[in-house]
Amino acid sequence: MATAALPSQLTLATAAQSRDTLIRALAQSPEEAVRLDAGALAQFDSSAIAVLLDLRRELQSQGKRLVVENWPDRLKALVGLYGVGELLHD
Repeated sequence: MATAALPSQLTLATAAQSRDTLIRALAQSPEEAVRLDAGALAQFDSSAIAVLLDLRRELQSQGKRLVVENWPDRLKALVGLYGVGELLHD
């Protein structure tokens, strides 16, 4: 399974660039499931959720599945608060 990692900071100021970088990295994988390591993510806002949803949507359009691992507790809580856990948890 191909792997990429979220940066340590993912906020409105960095979201677009991070999204584009991650899409390029993950889209190149020939594998059906691609892994995204969220363990390094320390500073983030709701833009992180938007990036994850964009990655998921882009990969699905290519017939691929996004698997997010090492969720920080705060990110899990934010995903739950926004009600998108079913979309992002494998």
